Amino acid sequence: MAESSTGLGVEAASSHCLDIVERVEEAVVVERRVLFETLAGVIARGHVLVEDVPGTGKTVLARVLAQSLGLGFNRIQFTPDLLPADVTGSNVYNEHEGTFEFAEGPVFSNVVLADEINRAPPKTQAALLEAMEERQVSVDGTTHPLPTPFVVVATQNPVEQEGTFQLPEAQRDRFSVKTAMGYPDVEGEMGLLDRRAKRRTIAPSVEPAVDPTTVLALQECAEAVRVDTKVRRYIVDLARATREDDRTEIGVSPRGVQRVFEAVRASAVIGGRSYATPDDVKRLASATMSHRLVLTTEATVEGVEKADVVQAALDTVDVPAVSPDAPDGDEDEPGASVSAGDPTNGGTPAGVAAEPEPETEPESGTTETGVQDTPETRPSAADGQQSEE
Repeated sequence: MAESSTGLGVEAASSHCLDIVERVEEAVVVERRVLFETLAGVIARGHVLVEDVPGTGKTVLARVLAQSLGLGFNRIQFTPDLLPADVTGSNVYNEHEGTFEFAEGPVFSNVVLADEINRAPPKTQAALLEAMEERQVSVDGTTHPLPTPFVVVATQNPVEQEGTFQLPEAQRDRFSVKTAMGYPDVEGEMGLLDRRAKRRTIAPSVEPAVDPTTVLALQECAEAVRVDTKVRRYIVDLARATREDDRTEIGVSPRGVQRVFEAVRASAVIGGRSYATPDDVKRLASATMSHRLVLTTEATVEGVEKADVVQAALDTVDVPAVSPDAPDGDEDEPGASVSAGDPTNGGTPAGVAAEPEPETEPESGTTETGVQDTPETRPSAADGQQSEE
């Protein structure tokens, strides 16, 4: 089993991922799909955008995720009057020293919650661009590195709500994953009340499931995941299909292709595999591609959803057959494929190779060769391993 340079194997990494998910579930009622998409964004060294109506637990998810990862956490409440310096920090004059000193802004943390990011004007939203892409901020010509690991978890309300601004296209493209919480079912909401009745504080909290060193090891483990050439081409073909769709003005960008590639590798780590499969791509396609699209005016008027465009690409692009044992770029045997289960619903870990269907053994009687087939003449399992005379 392949290991990262930190010595963390994919099986151990998958176990850590499950621990993190279960720890978050102690405080947040949310679909596992959302948790796996969010965790994939973190392991891929990317950023996560969570969009939903107020009150669905977006802020709690970000805070509890940081606690379960054992990482530092800062929250920035985005408002219409928020200034870029309120995010990145600024130089302040020290009267005792007679010099200017840099005062770090709240962006200097491992996990930064950009709460209701689309309530701030574009100028302030843009203050995060350099931080998200370069993991640094520049103030008055001086560059200041951000902590490692660094993840932005941004929440936003639907753009139809009053007082919101559309995120700039360049900023949306910086998010590896965009997901939505959704309303819990009846059992979920009853569980929320049960948990609230058992604690004395308003905000739930959890103990760390891992530490910062383990988070870095998980990210490094994803870098060692093998992605077959055919899977890479599958990602590219899907992205190009979104650009060629008549309903889009802008499809998935080359940067977006890279972010999808990184998230796919993270999905393999969560599934306990050292290789990625086409099912990893399909599972994360909507979460990693939809928010990067810009629809045409006609499509917007007609109520076309961005996810519909991604689904159309999934329906039209052929899924490659990939063998997990084949070296990268080798041609696979006809019909060879990998069937990935969905870890979000408790099924077989993603990417487990499908067992070939056994050949149907003919019933007792005359075989195709005309030889009478009886228990005495039928070859045993051991004999079947030998070549026929």
